[in-house]
Amino acid sequence: MSHWRWVVLSLPLAIAACEGSFFSVGDRWHTPRIDDAYAARDVCLARAAAAEAPGAIDAAAVARAVAQACEPQTEKLVQMSNRDGDSKVAANIRDNSQFRAMGYVMRSRGQPIAIDIAQGSTGRVTP
Repeated sequence: MSHWRWVVLSLPLAIAACEGSFFSVGDRWHTPRIDDAYAARDVCLARAAAAEAPGAIDAAAVARAVAQACEPQTEKLVQMSNRDGDSKVAANIRDNSQFRAMGYVMRSRGQPIAIDIAQGSTGRVTP
């Protein structure tokens, strides 16, 4: 009888120990916030690109200005999605913002655009 009591009491402890190994409880809360931060950054980029004077200066300069205008959204995205503080992850997110800024500038000018393979997105963000 004591053997079964030990099994019954230890089973919940074993299950509780395994739960956190697959994902952290905070991930359920964190993942939607990261998605929202990506969306906010993309909306900012689309709006800033649409506000730039088409053809005023070269597209690369406009893309840099657009990315800079949306730096607060990009940095919020870096902070939310890079909880470990990895400099490569932060650099990749900033590079992606620059790349996407160029795509939005090209769209606003009616020029052909590259597909953002990193995000798997060819859709449009409505400003």
